[in-house]
Amino acid sequence: MIKVGDTLPAVKLMEYVEVEGNGCSIGPNPVELPQALAGKTIALFAVPGAFTPTCSAQHLPGYIEQADAFKAAGVDEIWCVAVNDAFVMGAWGRDQKATGKVRMIADGDAALAKSLGLTLDLNGKGLGLRSNRYSMLIKDGKVVTLNVEGPGKFDVSDANTLLEQAKA
Repeated sequence: MIKVGDTLPAVKLMEYVEVEGNGCSIGPNPVELPQALAGKTIALFAVPGAFTPTCSAQHLPGYIEQADAFKAAGVDEIWCVAVNDAFVMGAWGRDQKATGKVRMIADGDAALAKSLGLTLDLNGKGLGLRSNRYSMLIKDGKVVTLNVEGPGKFDVSDANTLLEQAKA
């Protein structure tokens, strides 16, 4: 499992882009981690899936509500990552009014979750391989803080916990 001080792996994620600009086409666009993280402080949180009850009611809204406080604490971007495709993540972001506050990043094939050692096997429930719920503060590609939830928990990956760590 990834730990504090480690560099995030060089995987490619996807993001649905709604507005054309800076050479980006409308639709799914690649997010190459080394380039996307270079020189930035990122508050990244992962959830098992988009549109899930706890994540839609508590997890994502907490980060949206605290977006300005994260910026004030020196965080350049907030990323929400889930094992869904870019279209689903884009739709969930629109539904939750995350645009401009939280980037909705798709880990469609669970490449990031697998490489971090943070997978959740929900095959028995018909949901396939998912990501554990976790949050981390990343500076220039290196993990500064890491908060991994236990099964069925929502105690340490919330926006308030990561915000306090960003302020420290």
